[in-house]
Amino acid sequence: MASSVNPTVRRRRLGQELRRLRELKGMTAEEVAERLLVSQSKISRLENGRRSISQRDVRDLCGVYEVEDQRIVDSLMQMAKDSRQQGWWHAFGDIPYSVYIGLETDAESLRTYEPQIITGLLQTRPYAEALIQGALPETSVADVEKRVQVRIRRQERISADHNPLRLWVVLDEASLRRVVGGKQVMREQLEHVAEMSQLPHITVQVLPFDVGAHPGINGQYSILEFADTADSSVVYIEGVTSDLYLEKAPDVQKYTVMYEHLRAQALNVEQSRQRIEDVAKEYAR
Repeated sequence: MASSVNPTVRRRRLGQELRRLRELKGMTAEEVAERLLVSQSKISRLENGRRSISQRDVRDLCGVYEVEDQRIVDSLMQMAKDSRQQGWWHAFGDIPYSVYIGLETDAESLRTYEPQIITGLLQTRPYAEALIQGALPETSVADVEKRVQVRIRRQERISADHNPLRLWVVLDEASLRRVVGGKQVMREQLEHVAEMSQLPHITVQVLPFDVGAHPGINGQYSILEFADTADSSVVYIEGVTSDLYLEKAPDVQKYTVMYEHLRAQALNVEQSRQRIEDVAKEYAR
């Protein structure tokens, strides 16, 4: 469930406001960094919400931007304070994709394309365990369990009684055919996907092999959208050692168009559910 104060979202909003103030002042990030005797990369990280920001940072930046309205300064200082609180995911220790979890926790809708695996929000526990063990063979049993617990906790967003996450998933047929954890695990996993796809806020489509080349051929990505218009949409691309977050309007638009093509080329909802159920039956043989 989304918390009342989401530190990730607070950092994004604060960063956007600080960028707006800088641009109103007509200053570049380099000029601000020079005035404060810090690196340009620090200013960039503060503005893109990837770094925690202290109240002192806010005070210094407001001084550079000559913000005279104390109410604006106080509001930004409070946002900085809120952004340093901990989300539910911090209880699990160091999570590599904690920024994404913060965004997903507050998102109104999520569109995702998965070329190889069942998307995390629809994974069963046995499938998640086998997947993480296979993908990270040198990870300890304890760390595998921690990652599984986080994944299961994330799924509360799609099972919430009030304002659940609107989820749209396009699964490449390869994700149905790749045997993770054995046939029994796969059968139960696909039956779970088929069942979840009947919920009104969850849409699942399958991109069949015979489509051939398609706009998602380069790999997985997700598009997160938020109810508050102050929060821009984000394209998330998961990496091995680092993740990529795209927030500029042209980038988001390009990936959105790609997603529309994927949806158009995929099987429709009923055909997709039938394909998933048919493959699940194959695993039962």
